[in-house]
Amino acid sequence: MDKIKIFPLDACINIMNEHSTIVYPIRDSLYINLNNRCTLKCAFCPKFNGSWQVHDYDLALDHKPSAQEVIDEIKDPTPYDEIVFCGFGEPTLRLKELIEVALWVKSKGGKVRVNTDGLANMAHKRNVLPELATCVDSLSISMNAQTEDVYNIHCKPGLENSWQGMMDFVAEAPKYIDDVTATAIDGLEGVDVVACEKLANNLGVKFRKRTLDVVG
Repeated sequence: MDKIKIFPLDACINIMNEHSTIVYPIRDSLYINLNNRCTLKCAFCPKFNGSWQVHDYDLALDHKPSAQEVIDEIKDPTPYDEIVFCGFGEPTLRLKELIEVALWVKSKGGKVRVNTDGLANMAHKRNVLPELATCVDSLSISMNAQTEDVYNIHCKPGLENSWQGMMDFVAEAPKYIDDVTATAIDGLEGVDVVACEKLANNLGVKFRKRTLDVVG
């Protein structure tokens, strides 16, 4: 069985923050910066191009925040439209902490969204969607390309067949979570956002076009 390749912190950063940004507000949502590690090494990702900046926030982490740290930073989820697991790493790689925080958010009356690359089932070698369904209101899945070849050029996955694994995750997700959206970035060479939208719709999920170099 192939071992998944995770792109670690030291592959893309030399100097860490003295004080990590664990949560950060954008518009009416509060974002959770749970993890800097990734299952992809996307050519268009700012962190692999020397920047950890989103709006006014530096998202380089100097440690992996515990679930309790995140909860302490959120304090009260109800002033926000959503609590969003996003940051500059794949949040589902820290599934235990994600679920613990998300369950707490739900217990306090908040809504939870997870932005993901859709490779959690491959990374954990099991279907994690039933676990996510207990505490996640919506999923945003980075489809990023209409074919495996184009996906591999831009996303540089750490495991073979990641595009198909992501597509299988997109197809499976609506069985567990009602609000599922696939996304792709307009402006990347070879990416056909119309074809991506058609794929998403055929799989029974919504689609959202993102803009290149616009983060958050």
